[in-house]
Amino acid sequence: MTRSDKNRGRKPSQRDGGGYQKNQYGKSRQHSNKKSTPQKKSNPNEIRLNRFVANAGICSRREADTYIAAGNVSVNGKVITEMGYKVKLTDDVRFDGRKLNPEKKEYILLNKPKNFITTTSDEKGRRTVMELVSNASNARLLPVGRLDRNTTGLLLFTNDGDLTKKLTHPKHGVRKIYHVFLDKNLSLGDLHKIEDGLKLEDGPVEVDSVSFIQGAPKREVGIEIHSGRNRIVRRIFEHLGYQVTKLDRVIFAGLTKKDLPRGHWRHLTEQEVVNLKMIQ
Repeated sequence: MTRSDKNRGRKPSQRDGGGYQKNQYGKSRQHSNKKSTPQKKSNPNEIRLNRFVANAGICSRREADTYIAAGNVSVNGKVITEMGYKVKLTDDVRFDGRKLNPEKKEYILLNKPKNFITTTSDEKGRRTVMELVSNASNARLLPVGRLDRNTTGLLLFTNDGDLTKKLTHPKHGVRKIYHVFLDKNLSLGDLHKIEDGLKLEDGPVEVDSVSFIQGAPKREVGIEIHSGRNRIVRRIFEHLGYQVTKLDRVIFAGLTKKDLPRGHWRHLTEQEVVNLKMIQ
């Protein structure tokens, strides 16, 4: 068969643009003489609605899509259910009627060392915990609660004011566990007194649990408490005639020190943030 025989009966449109021909995978593709339209540049002042909701600390982006589809979110007074909808940072975005702040929420967990005070600044020039997280974020982060200067362990920082209020309010009973080192062995009788509750100078105090630490000397104790009163753990033992030589917060609101060396910080995972927001 000659080359002319091969082309005999072939429609011009199959050789020109606008027809279909097989590609190397055997699939048909359509040619077009039209020039490709350049992609529209994204507006740096606009972000997707689900990201706006997530940045406001409500939930994750995936969960935000669910809420948007359910009609929980409005923009400038209009309920939006469209996926991928974009908003300006100046738009009035509301979740169940509550106006959202577009500032991205950040959450930093620090394993605090000794000799740092929990404050944003100190008039006496002492070192503060803010030095330890100064390069963690460009946002203005604040510590959640306090740890004494000589107390070590977990300290959370965030710009999420609503979460800070929740984690520091006694009614939510946020779980805090301390590893306590005493100057002498704790007697079994005193341990029971702590279990039953003590009356200090500023009122009664109850602990959630207290116990000796398995495999450790009797001068090492684990105590779980949700009170946020000043120096409360130290004062519990001082009331019974003991001195706390070392105090380390090992668990705070379900967060642990695992893989976080003393003096180091890390960002919370998305799941950890969700867990904190679920605290009732």
